[in-house]
Amino acid sequence: MSNDHETTRSEPWSEAVAAKSSASSLAPGLYLVATPIGNLEDITLRALRVLGAADRIACEDTRQTAKLLGHFGIQRPTVSYHTHNERERAEELVAELKAGGRVAVVSDAGTPGISDPGATLAQEAIRAGIPVYPIPGANAALSALIASGLSAEAFTFHGFLPSRQGQRRSRLEALRAGMGSEPPMTHIFYETPHRVLEAVEDIVAIFGPAQRIVLARELTKLHEEMLRGSAAGVLAELRTRASIRGEMVLLIDGSPATPGVSGSGQPEMAEMAAAPAPTIAEEVAGLMRSESLSEKEALKRVARSRGIGKSEAYRELQRRRAERR
Repeated sequence: MSNDHETTRSEPWSEAVAAKSSASSLAPGLYLVATPIGNLEDITLRALRVLGAADRIACEDTRQTAKLLGHFGIQRPTVSYHTHNERERAEELVAELKAGGRVAVVSDAGTPGISDPGATLAQEAIRAGIPVYPIPGANAALSALIASGLSAEAFTFHGFLPSRQGQRRSRLEALRAGMGSEPPMTHIFYETPHRVLEAVEDIVAIFGPAQRIVLARELTKLHEEMLRGSAAGVLAELRTRASIRGEMVLLIDGSPATPGVSGSGQPEMAEMAAAPAPTIAEEVAGLMRSESLSEKEALKRVARSRGIGKSEAYRELQRRRAERR
């Protein structure tokens, strides 16, 4: 999942951690390093130490990782490691590991190997007898689960739902057929903004309008939001929105739907009111603060994400500023 680095700029990582970040302090092997899913304060001291001492950092997107490393003053060699070059790059990195190298793997956000590159390299390293070290940290699926109000005693993470409706409905129908287990199994999915409406429509069609679901959006970021309630209620809320943006986690209660009652037997929680959409000025200010972009660069990115021209975005920015005077 992508990382917008939504936070104010933090102080450089401590001198104590920096002092330990040398190659001699890090054992040879492969390090799977979790990175923040939004708020940079969620990086761990151990992750910073490993990234600062690694011989090389394999990144899903070197440009994205450069922002993270730059924020914490870390300067280490990086190499791209993504879905399209995973196999060939794994061979190269395993050779480096066999020679005693220390390689860290990061995705754009969250834990590598969880719907992101990393698993293939870990498997190849294990086959070669190379130590593989997990460096735990932020994960969108688990963060959504613990704040969802659904059962966390038993759960399954399914990655992304299929993009095609027929395949997506088949997957959901299989889950519906398996309901009734004890304890109830919460089902967790990642979903994209342009498909989430269709996904919730399919949940309503297959599980029924009263089925309890939770949609977690933009976790740890400025406009974090949790929509909790019936599938029909969440669908109605989404349909009121002119646009749906952000990283999303979709959770389905593993209990058969009972109107007004959640799978845990508790009264169904009311859906949270929709968070107000950020203004262009807020988005620009957030990008300038969190990613140290110039106003021009931030404005260009906001215009692109909203599908409008840069001139239109600039006029709206100036109008908002005039209103505050």
